[in-house]
Amino acid sequence: MQDGARRTTPLDELKGEIMKFGMRKPSIKRSISARTTGRMKREVKKTLIPGYGKKGIGWVKNPRKAAYNKIYHKTTFSLWDLFK
Repeated sequence: MQDGARRTTPLDELKGEIMKFGMRKPSIKRSISARTTGRMKREVKKTLIPGYGKKGIGWVKNPRKAAYNKIYHKTTFSLWDLFK
């Protein structure tokens, strides 16, 4: 990052910007990353962190982010959804 540059997160969009809707931009890199993140890594986290991977935990940990994600996933779709 450059000096003075600020990294943005999806939550920054909740601070007044309009939420995205429509098709999400496909990313090959993220798609591969999502498929290759180790199953063992998730299993270890499940054994060490109570509540990891359980449905609804996001609402407990960070309700604002959970609300954003719920709306985002209902208002956008993937390129692969067109082939279903």
